[in-house]
Amino acid sequence: MIGFLPHKEFRLNGKHLASVRELLSEVTYDADIFEFLQNWFDGSDTITVFTSGSTGKPKAIALQKQAMIRSAQATGAYFHLPEKTTALLCLPVKYIAGKMMLVRAMVLGWHLDTVPVDSTPLKNTTKSYDFSAMVPLQLDHSIDEIHRIKKLIVGGGAVSESLIAKIQQVPTQIYATYGMTETVTHVAVRALNHNEKTELYEALPGVSFRTDERDCLVISAPKVSESILVTNDIVELIDEQHFVWKGRADNVINSGGVKLIPEQIEKKLENFLNQRCMIASLPDEELGEKLILVIEGEKRELKRENLKQVLSKFEVPK
Repeated sequence: MIGFLPHKEFRLNGKHLASVRELLSEVTYDADIFEFLQNWFDGSDTITVFTSGSTGKPKAIALQKQAMIRSAQATGAYFHLPEKTTALLCLPVKYIAGKMMLVRAMVLGWHLDTVPVDSTPLKNTTKSYDFSAMVPLQLDHSIDEIHRIKKLIVGGGAVSESLIAKIQQVPTQIYATYGMTETVTHVAVRALNHNEKTELYEALPGVSFRTDERDCLVISAPKVSESILVTNDIVELIDEQHFVWKGRADNVINSGGVKLIPEQIEKKLENFLNQRCMIASLPDEELGEKLILVIEGEKRELKRENLKQVLSKFEVPK
């Protein structure tokens, strides 16, 4: 990374910063951004990042800076985001998703604005942008303003069916992302709205997929990771570039020898119940584990017979 300078078209909060010193002086308002950029320009080949802890205990990972650059280039190519793309950073730079917004902007020559991390980020700006990244909560709280972003990627958690329904009429092209810290953010995306809406995740350039004996996704992304990554995500593999995400192997419930995926059952129930719900299990002498349904909200009468309208025989909670 010695000698690396941002793209000549890179702008931060409207300013052209001709040197690393100028850039660091400009970001003293945010300790996380300052620390990341200081590490980015320190001359080493790697940077230490921490996983979010969403699938386990947070851990430190050393990422190759060159891999982060290649990831930025792949995103720019996939979404057709050339130099002078206007972008909004509204994610915490403490984690990889926020860091990569800065890397993309510096590598590709974007005009990047930063706003405080907030559940309603667009309230902090009146401008319109070509591209941004949010978590589902931010998107849900920004529906009335989201038209000011042309293309949006959403990660950091599952996008609910109710939120997907809300975004069908907005002009913004919105995509769910699949990835993790080890893959330098996303390695696959799927369209969530308009005629392009699909359940299929599509690989970014240079990425391919296969499954193991558990039907869990195995990722080959040599441009961003030297090793093959074996996940605990159960998928339906369509081909080397496409898959449908089904759930986590960690969560599978074995009830009387039938393997049930909670995420798939919850997805079927969400619109049917119009309430937040969770599929779980309890010990059972006969079945080993019995399926149960937990519903958030007011107490209500719910007949198991009615659930058969949307669930198969073994998916109906006990």
